[in-house]
Amino acid sequence: MSRTAVSAKDVAELAGVSRAAVSRCFTPGASISPETRARIVKAAEQLGYQVNRLASGLIRNETGLVALIVSDMATPYRSHLLAALTEAVQQAGKVALLIKTDRSDGSAEQALRQAISYRTDAAIFLSGMPARSLAETCMRNGMRLVLINRDEDRPGALQVRLHDAEAGRRAVAVLRAAGCRRLALASSGVGTHSISERERGFREAATAAGIDWIEERFGSTSYQTGQDLGMALLSRRDRPDGVFCATDLLACGVMDVARWRLGIRVPDELSLIGYDNIAQAGWDSYGLTTFSQPVDEMAAKSVEWLSAMAANDDGDDGAGTARAEILFMPRLVLRGSVAQGFVPGVGR
Repeated sequence: MSRTAVSAKDVAELAGVSRAAVSRCFTPGASISPETRARIVKAAEQLGYQVNRLASGLIRNETGLVALIVSDMATPYRSHLLAALTEAVQQAGKVALLIKTDRSDGSAEQALRQAISYRTDAAIFLSGMPARSLAETCMRNGMRLVLINRDEDRPGALQVRLHDAEAGRRAVAVLRAAGCRRLALASSGVGTHSISERERGFREAATAAGIDWIEERFGSTSYQTGQDLGMALLSRRDRPDGVFCATDLLACGVMDVARWRLGIRVPDELSLIGYDNIAQAGWDSYGLTTFSQPVDEMAAKSVEWLSAMAANDDGDDGAGTARAEILFMPRLVLRGSVAQGFVPGVGR
C-alpha cells in the first residue's frame, strides 16, 4: 500500500491561502497575520500535516540532528548520561540519533556515514571508548563535536571533563581519616582517560603520604569484574582495609564478595569508595560512599555550546577553530561504606 504524505500545498488549498503563507506560518519569526495563522494551523491539524524539517534544514544548512555516539550503554552511569543528553537535545528543539559502538564489525562506521548523509549537524561522544577514527570522520565532514571524558585535543571541539585525579586524591584522604592503614586500588583494564586519571590521583596521594598500597587492574568496568577484583584483593593474607574502586559497579562487586563470600564486615573491617554515584550506590543494600558527576549539568552545557556554535556559524569571529573546555569537580557523597572519621578540608 503506497503512503502519500500530506504536503504544504494540501494545507494551502484547504486553508484558502498561498503555499508561501503556509511556509511563513511554520517558520519562527516570519511575518503572518494572526487570522491567517489560525486558518493554516486548523487546516494542518485537520489533515495531520507535519513540517518537513529535514528538507527545510537542508536549505538552511541546519537540520537539528545530533548524533550521540556511545559504547557500553547498558551500564548505569552511561545510561544516565545518555538519558540526560537526549533530554537536553530535545529541549533545545533538536533530534538525537543514537550510534552504538560496541561491535568491531564496522557497523558503527556505517551508521555514522548514514547520519552524515542526513546532514547531521553535530556529534557528542560519550566517554573514551568509541574509536578516534569516528571523531575524525565527524570533523572532516564539518560536524560540530563535543567530547565527554575523552583524551583528544581537537581544534573546534568542546572538551567536557572532570577533575578525576582530584577524586583519587580525596579518596586516599577519606580512607586515611577513617583509620585505614592498608589501602588498595581496584580498577578495570579498559584504560580510558577518566579512569586513568582517577588511578593517577590515588597513586600520587598515597605516595605523597608515604603509604604502601596494593593494586589490581583487569577486565571491564562490570559488576562481575568487581567480584573478581574483590576476590583477588581480599583473599590475600595482607588484605586491605580501605579500597578505592574506579567505578561504582566495581565497588558493588567488591562489596558483595567481601560481605557474602568472605564474611568481611563493611565498614567495620573494610571501607569502600566508588565513583559515579549510580542509583545502586544509594540503595540501602550498598550505601556506597562515592563521587558524583554532575550529569545533568554536563549534558546541558554540552547542548548549550552546540546551540551557541550554530548561532555563531554565520559570524566571522573564528570561534569555530578554537578549542573549548569545561571542567567539573566530582562531588564526594558520604554514605555508610566508610568508617566514620573527620576529613580536614574534604566536604560533601
